[in-house]
Amino acid sequence: MNIKKVVIGVVVVAVVGGGFVALNHTANNDSSSSSKTVSFWYGGDGDTDIKPIIKDFTKQTGIKVKIQSVPWSQYNDKLLTAAASKSGPDLMVMGTTSVPNFVSSNSLMDISSVIKKDKNLQSNQFFKGNVETTKVNGKYYGVPWYTETRVLYYRKDLLQKVGYNEPPKNWDELYDAANKLSQRGGKDTYGFSIDQSEPTFGFMMARQNGATLLEKNGETDFNQKPMVETMSYLQKFVKNGVSPKEDLKLSIGESFGNKGLLPMFVSGPWMVKSIEQDSGLKDNQWGIAQLPAGKYNNMSNTGGGDLAVFKYTSHKTEAIKLMKFLSTRENQIKYYKNSNSLPARTDAWNDKSLQNTKVQVIKKQLNSSQPMPLIKQWDQIGQNYVKAWEKISVENADPQKTMNTFNDQTNKNLNTSK
Repeated sequence: MNIKKVVIGVVVVAVVGGGFVALNHTANNDSSSSSKTVSFWYGGDGDTDIKPIIKDFTKQTGIKVKIQSVPWSQYNDKLLTAAASKSGPDLMVMGTTSVPNFVSSNSLMDISSVIKKDKNLQSNQFFKGNVETTKVNGKYYGVPWYTETRVLYYRKDLLQKVGYNEPPKNWDELYDAANKLSQRGGKDTYGFSIDQSEPTFGFMMARQNGATLLEKNGETDFNQKPMVETMSYLQKFVKNGVSPKEDLKLSIGESFGNKGLLPMFVSGPWMVKSIEQDSGLKDNQWGIAQLPAGKYNNMSNTGGGDLAVFKYTSHKTEAIKLMKFLSTRENQIKYYKNSNSLPARTDAWNDKSLQNTKVQVIKKQLNSSQPMPLIKQWDQIGQNYVKAWEKISVENADPQKTMNTFNDQTNKNLNTSK
């Protein structure tokens, strides 16, 4: 899932045998359920960031909102259970790669007519990549709420010491700079971190090298030259000790801060606050940049969260009102100030709170960013990729043979899931 924060709403649950059992779902036509109360599912460890905005909504509309915050590690399974029982939240946040899966299970409401009638919700209000995550077969099943993409984090001071006054601009410079950085100290000093558990990383890099990933006719190109070359390029980092083979499980202060054992890495906007608070670095010691370009582009991955209405809600009108309220420019800015989750609305970026230099770099990268292919099988494909990359990086497996196997596995998955 390409979502790192967000939402959830209301249903009282009991834990039975390690699982959740719904006791009073608001989607049911229960006589005790008020038509002026909606449930909102919000992925994360708490609802502090969203509560003030919800209070404003209740004050303006008289509609009460019950917020249920669910950890992201449990969120998808909980939604699947709700979808199977046709009983769940009225409004929810969806991960950008999850929408096709829940559309296929007939769980999300087609809101195309709602969007068509409301200029505030139409696609020209949002980043193109985020709008793409809300559509399946030309119909809209969500509205972009917050956005994220991947950028390069780097230690300015350490790069300068190896001859780079600016961050690397392309793949050749990235490897050269990382290699020089890795030679500063002992065996535990590296130049660039490749996230071993991030399922989008290799696909994102392959797009920079000309890969399409998934053709319109459904054919995959994971064993073709652009993807295999990318895997070989990344393998070189690990093979030559420029990147660690496995997660070192260090804090941001231990890895990026101090002596900079991992002085360059790729991640999302949530890392800005973490570095500011926990790295021990001064502002002039580090920076963020758009991704170094491959042969064709510097394409990044669009992630974030979308607002979607549960198809079986008995509070459709109220849920749509809440969706519209959260989608306004004013409230996307408020949510950013509370949570650091970047607005999916492009006009929100004119606000003075988003004029920080580092945040503006992220905005530029968003204009060169695409979501992963929007198919219901993509989350499973991503997990299979992580296993393939482990073979290449840790076991030093041949990239071509490994990607042949991965490509066959993917096609089998796609064909059996139709």
